[in-house]
Parts: sequence; C-alpha cells; structure tokens
Amino acid sequence: MPLLGPLARGAALLTRASIGLAAALMLTAITYQVVMRYVFGDTPSWSEELAVLLFSWTVLGGLALGVHEGWHVRLTLLPERLPHGGRILAERLTDAVTAALGLFLAWSGWRFLDITAGSVSAAIGYPIEILNALALVAGALMALFGLERALRPGGALPAEEPSAA
Repeated sequence: MPLLGPLARGAALLTRASIGLAAALMLTAITYQVVMRYVFGDTPSWSEELAVLLFSWTVLGGLALGVHEGWHVRLTLLPERLPHGGRILAERLTDAVTAALGLFLAWSGWRFLDITAGSVSAAIGYPIEILNALALVAGALMALFGLERALRPGGALPAEEPSAA
C-alpha cells in the first residue's frame, strides 16, 4: 500500500486546515453574538447554531487528527515492558482496533444520516445532513489514519521512542 502514507498525510493536512478555519469562524460567530447581544441588545438567531456546527467539526475532526498524530491518553505500563518487536506489534494492534472503531463510527454516522435525512436546522435552515455527516467523515478519517499507522513500516511508536532498538 505505497499510496496509503501520502493519502493519510494529505488528508491530515486538509483536516488540520479545516479545523483551524472552523475554530476561527466559530470564535468569530460567538464574538459577533456576544457583541450583538450585550452592546446592541439584538441577538442574531443564526450565530449560535453556526457555532455549534463548527464546534462539532473541531471536536470530531480533532478526534480523527489525534489518531493520525498519536495524541491520545494511554496506559503504557504493560507495552513499555515488552521487547521492541513486541512493542511494535502492540502498537499495530492498537492502531488496527482504532481503525475498526473509526469504521464503526463511519457506519453509525451513515445510519444516523439516513434516519435524519430531510431535516433542516432550526435557525439557519441548512440541511441537517451537513451536521450529521461529520460523524461519517470523522469515522472514515479515523479508519484511514488508524490503518496507515498499523501498516506503517517500522511501526508507529510514540515520538519519544526510537523506531529501531
């Protein structure tokens, strides 16, 4: 799978950029809402809904990006006691399970998207599928990133640990 690494890196770059943009737009919408409410006494109906949509992507996109970058809470007591080869195998297994969980999230997101098809958001009126598709996209990215880490040559050990003994 020689294209998996570049594909994952490209998807991670796009994910990182989209999260940064979503966070900036979310903060802008919240700031606008606060200024309009407390300075002008006129709260816009759309700003909170837009902020929730953008926040949803920052959380779910960040979850997927965390799989690519290896940012997660972990207990290392047992894997640290393994020899180098065993440690790589344990990391590959963890990444494969993470990829499977990503596939489950994508599948669940697809099912939820199907159930809620045709709905619109309350304030803005955008198709609610946009919000609900975020779980599907994040799950697919998690699966891609987990699979790439599991198949990475030399294993995907934490950054502070060398890949060769």
